[in-house]
Amino acid sequence: MCVVTVLIVGLGNPGPQYENTRHNAGVVVVNELLERATPMPATLSAHKRTNTEVAELAAGRLAKDRVIVARTRSFMNVSGGPVKALADYFGVKPEDVYVIHDELDLDLGEVKIRLGGGDHGHNGLKSVTKALNKPYNKVAVGIGRPPGRMAPADYVLKPFSTKEQVDLAIAAADAADEILRALG
Repeated sequence: MCVVTVLIVGLGNPGPQYENTRHNAGVVVVNELLERATPMPATLSAHKRTNTEVAELAAGRLAKDRVIVARTRSFMNVSGGPVKALADYFGVKPEDVYVIHDELDLDLGEVKIRLGGGDHGHNGLKSVTKALNKPYNKVAVGIGRPPGRMAPADYVLKPFSTKEQVDLAIAAADAADEILRALG
């Protein structure tokens, strides 16, 4: 049996000021996946060569394959370099890369996984797409559209309300379920 290495990366912005913002929905899903690792939760460690935080999980801890779970330590709009560096370092093919990101075009709580496709104006995805230069899996976590005339750039950097945090936790669990289902 050949064990494949799968890379799952949550996009977000570094630092405590961005921790609970909509742009960090991908990081919330990564945290959910780490909690599910068995026999005990996994933790991230700094991976200096790639400017990321990484947890290497042996086959069977999260899925049948070896899984690298990571989050970038760079800002969202320059995520491509660290994602490409991780894929190269661990020898992961683009089709085995799952990039988790926030999505304005989905209602809060909706989750969609797709291989390839457009970036929907998401600068983090644009950066990853340019760096990988081949189709990869995109895991979209809905954050909804900004209210009124609020600029999308301001909206994605706005923290979730208390009620929205509950919905986000459910969406993170759903996204983790979808990813694990996709991994078989």
